[in-house]
Amino acid sequence: MSKTKKSTIGHYEILFIMPNKFTEDEAKTIIGNVEKVITDNGGQISYREYWGKKKLAYEIKHNAYGYYSLCEFDLEKSALAAIDQNLRLSTDVLRHQIIIKNAKSEAALAKDKKINAKIEAKKAVEEKEAKDKSKKSTEAGEAPKKATIKKERPTDMKDLDEKLEGILSAKDLI
Repeated sequence: MSKTKKSTIGHYEILFIMPNKFTEDEAKTIIGNVEKVITDNGGQISYREYWGKKKLAYEIKHNAYGYYSLCEFDLEKSALAAIDQNLRLSTDVLRHQIIIKNAKSEAALAKDKKINAKIEAKKAVEEKEAKDKSKKSTEAGEAPKKATIKKERPTDMKDLDEKLEGILSAKDLI
């Protein structure tokens, strides 16, 4: 009986968070360093996405915000442990998660692009119709109706959260 040999190259996805103590440009250089670690270990990056600065659900090492980045790559299964070890020891990365990802075929990628193009085209048509409708109403001589009584707008939860975050993050509360 002959044994079939499994592929030793896997397709992976890594999501990592960098601390807020860095600037946007420094975060992008850290992303480059992480990608260099992957390529130095024999990996080939197939997709990358930078999500930017986001608020963390809870503080990690006294950081309330972090820069998120996502990357997909192909790599030998044996080299994955070296990348994981390198990122665990790095002080530039707060958290990282590497998962096995199914590689998309060319047909699936083309299908995704086609769907995204249709969505964008539909949005553009809707925006154009809205502009034409507003233009027709102003051309017809209809003046936009103005409210004579100003209503006090209700307080937004987002505004309250921002104010509360500002108060809590102040160093001199007492």
